[in-house]
Amino acid sequence: MESYIIPGIVIVIAIFFIYSYNRLISLRNMANNAWANIDTLLQKRFDLVPNLVNTVKGYMEHEREILEAITRARAAWMSAASINDNAGADRMATGALKTLFAVAENYPELKANQNFLLLQEELAGIENKIAYARRRYNTTVMVLNTAIQRFPTNLIANLFKFKPMDYYALESEQAREAPTVNLEGGEKR
Repeated sequence: MESYIIPGIVIVIAIFFIYSYNRLISLRNMANNAWANIDTLLQKRFDLVPNLVNTVKGYMEHEREILEAITRARAAWMSAASINDNAGADRMATGALKTLFAVAENYPELKANQNFLLLQEELAGIENKIAYARRRYNTTVMVLNTAIQRFPTNLIANLFKFKPMDYYALESEQAREAPTVNLEGGEKR
């Protein structure tokens, strides 16, 4: 009877070890896949930027800084080396595109341009997909990071050097602050 106890314990530990390691690998791969989906969607969005800029350029001659901001955001995204760099470029692009579409309201000819309307609709669809992909990525990263930190899985994670992944944080610190409202002069930060 005693001769079965020690091998039984070893087998249980081995099964736990294999299960935990495989679960960590699966979670990491799911997070990497979710990141790849975000990256693909951002690529689609930034591929539309040159067409958007060319469409808008003729109408918005006095709005150069907006077009330059969009171009800078695209360049920042292309040179991004980390998730945080990527999120910063994404944040820049989102802000610049929102400004562009808000300013476009002042140009009736532009609002009537079929190409502009198609690009605006396509960008809106991509933005919705990006938002969903960000949520999915962050949820997957949360599950992975929790697994890496919880006992006893953390022993296996440390042994095989699993590292927590960064969340895709889109908000800036300024966006988290409540705005101060001045009823006489509009909104201030």
